[in-house]
Amino acid sequence: MNPGDLADIPRLYTALAEWLACLVYILSLRPRKRASARFWASAAGMLAVQSAFLVLTDNVPLPLWIPCMLAAIGLMFLFINFGCGSGPLSAGYYTVRAFILAEFGASLEWQLYYHYANLAGADRLPARLAFLAVVYAAAFGIVYLLEVRSGTAEHPVAVTGRELANAVIIGASVFLISNLSYTQADTPFSSQYVSDIFNIRTLVDLGGIAILYAYHLQRVELQMRHELETIDGILRSQYAQYQQSRESIDLINRKYHDLKHQIAALRAEPDETRRSAWLDEMESDINTYEAQNKTGNQVLDVLLTGKSLYCQKHGIRVTTVADGTVLEAVSPMDLCTLVGNALDNAIESVKKIDDKEKRLIHVTVARQKNFALLRFENCFEGELTFENGLPRTTKGDTAYHGYGLKSIRRTAQKYGGTVTVNTRKNWFELKILLPLAEESAAE
Repeated sequence: MNPGDLADIPRLYTALAEWLACLVYILSLRPRKRASARFWASAAGMLAVQSAFLVLTDNVPLPLWIPCMLAAIGLMFLFINFGCGSGPLSAGYYTVRAFILAEFGASLEWQLYYHYANLAGADRLPARLAFLAVVYAAAFGIVYLLEVRSGTAEHPVAVTGRELANAVIIGASVFLISNLSYTQADTPFSSQYVSDIFNIRTLVDLGGIAILYAYHLQRVELQMRHELETIDGILRSQYAQYQQSRESIDLINRKYHDLKHQIAALRAEPDETRRSAWLDEMESDINTYEAQNKTGNQVLDVLLTGKSLYCQKHGIRVTTVADGTVLEAVSPMDLCTLVGNALDNAIESVKKIDDKEKRLIHVTVARQKNFALLRFENCFEGELTFENGLPRTTKGDTAYHGYGLKSIRRTAQKYGGTVTVNTRKNWFELKILLPLAEESAAE
């Protein structure tokens, strides 16, 4: 057998490697795609297109090699952008990583088979398919597990133009060095021997994967640190608002208490019937104020009353049905995070509605079997898009907003709880379930 016969990787193998590399990042970022028949039908079509393109451009002249390679990368970009739906910057970033992974997988598999074929002295189709299945499953499977463990699906990383440029520079450098022997065989970093060409290509691509993965982990760590700092700031801000509301409400209570004594003094004096009726109405309003938001949980009372006063000022109607006793195990600061952020998000949403009759918020706090249920519902207008179970922020700067719901979910998880978001027609529902302690649930 002539070793030169196996010098070039079959184009179908390269196409399959590029397709699998795209799948690694799509499925690690969007696990739900595994259950989508529409996605898999589109993915099969993309594999056919990728394979046909690479086979048809197999023997192009050297000047057209780079343009054809860029076109193949463009097909990978389209596939990742369709599968992830996270924007062109993110798709470009993961396309670079997928391309280097595909280069490594194809090179490693063919190098191992080349070595086996030389030892066996024969090129057999069953052996080819066996090497292809085992090496591709191992190479792409390991990278997929590493990506899942990096937590990118739960904490998506926002890609900036600068970060994409860095990834492109790393990827281009790796590709050029690993393929240098195919264009320039007489440099200090290339070779004329097939085995050396494979060694250079495989090892350089492996180094490229390691560099890009380390860069990715560093970005994930920095963003998570930024998120934690931001969420901690939100938590402290909500607690500070709670303390201010408590002081304001205490002052109002004292004033209303004094006013009750003034009314009692006026009643002792002879007066007209109309004035008496007016005084009756004032006293009724005071009693109504004193009775509102008495949930059995002082922290919840302050939060609901403070937000209600703000809503009254801005023409927002809030209805509350709350049993605050089910939240006794939740610390004041965590309760401020859950309720404060939920109400702030609802208030921000309804304030955008021009029709004041639709500025409605409903709050429910109740016991549901062995759970404490917190439900926040509000009207909204427009369309919402979801990511990882939470709606994307509608603010312009997505990199620095949307932390309110993240802090709610993180706080709920601290107590072993869950957060779900649903929309129906023009109603938004945020539901928080927190497991109750055994003794509390048994009551």
